[in-house]
Amino acid sequence: MRQDVLEQLVDDYLQARGYFTRHNIRFRPRDTHRDYVRAVDSVASDIDVIGVDPRRRGSAKVWAVSCKSWQSGFNVKSRLAELELNKRVGGRDAWKFFRELMVPKWSDAFRDAVERETGSRRFTYVTAVTRCTGDRRLWEGHPRFRKALRGNPIRLLSLAEMVAEILPGITKTPASSEMGRTLQLLRASGFLRREQADGAAH
Repeated sequence: MRQDVLEQLVDDYLQARGYFTRHNIRFRPRDTHRDYVRAVDSVASDIDVIGVDPRRRGSAKVWAVSCKSWQSGFNVKSRLAELELNKRVGGRDAWKFFRELMVPKWSDAFRDAVERETGSRRFTYVTAVTRCTGDRRLWEGHPRFRKALRGNPIRLLSLAEMVAEILPGITKTPASSEMGRTLQLLRASGFLRREQADGAAH
């Protein structure tokens, strides 16, 4: 599996939905950008996963996914507060985790990278997380983020949502993906049935 397990799961999820995928697409501000500062902008960031489904239209055709595999999950209110107050998180400034949403020159570079790889400036920006708590509409409709992405839609996607969408299509025929095979094994073990029963009971 790839170094980041969540990236692999996102890859499997997108492929199960008919997308072709690429990983770790590097981007950084142009050195001709008026706000370019070599000392801080010369090191590239990357788009974790890009998915393209040529059968779809509009922003649904391309997904640009940033994976945040934080064990504590993703609390919408807390993450927004960290960004608005420019707090330090894990020894880094909070904005650096979402530079394409927070800094115009990085936003430009992100959109340029999506177009370079897919030929499209229309896409869905996805933040994939282990678990999401709070009102996700505050994140997905945030005016600053929407401006940074030129109105392209924003979506938060949790691991549970990915599993819930893929699981009904899992059969006993050996799956072609890591995620599919893992779900088959968990179902065969009886674990998924217990989890689903516990969820229904609550």
